[in-house]
Amino acid sequence: MNTYTIKNMVCRRCITAVESIFHETGVNPTLVRLGEVVTEKPLTDDQTKLLREKLNEAGFELLDDIRKQQIERIKTLIIDHVHHRNEEKFNYTDVLSKELHREYSSLSKLFSETEGITIEQFVILQKIEKVKELLVYDELSLGEIADKLGYSSVAHLSGQFKKITGFTPTQFKAQGIGSRKHLDHL
Repeated sequence: MNTYTIKNMVCRRCITAVESIFHETGVNPTLVRLGEVVTEKPLTDDQTKLLREKLNEAGFELLDDIRKQQIERIKTLIIDHVHHRNEEKFNYTDVLSKELHREYSSLSKLFSETEGITIEQFVILQKIEKVKELLVYDELSLGEIADKLGYSSVAHLSGQFKKITGFTPTQFKAQGIGSRKHLDHL
């Protein structure tokens, strides 16, 4: 089995798009999940070149560098837990260490050096984007959103939201969806 790391895969539609690109280039993956594609056979040089081009056209990137792969795995795991799993709380230090088979301190150092922010700050940015999404949907109260995302209180969520966006959740909701960001741009 051969595993390839793909940058900017942040949602289920990304999985479908990347899988389609692999099929278009004659490569039939055995598994496609956020940030990764697994194939039975290694890619040829021609397949790698063609995949790079097609992936880049679609806003993705095939990563070769081990450090970049680790960073992308960290981001993918956090995005998956915050945006796609219905967990009230998750301990990202434990999840990252377990999934990546490395001590959290070394992952944290690598992430900070490479990205210029801490893993904790990245988690907060992801949570705030999820709060924005839930506010726009207008299906949950602020208290329910706080519970869903593992905040200790509505006040904690509101304070963090204002610090990051400059708006209270109520002000943001009144403003509409204009200031939401793409997950791969955080």
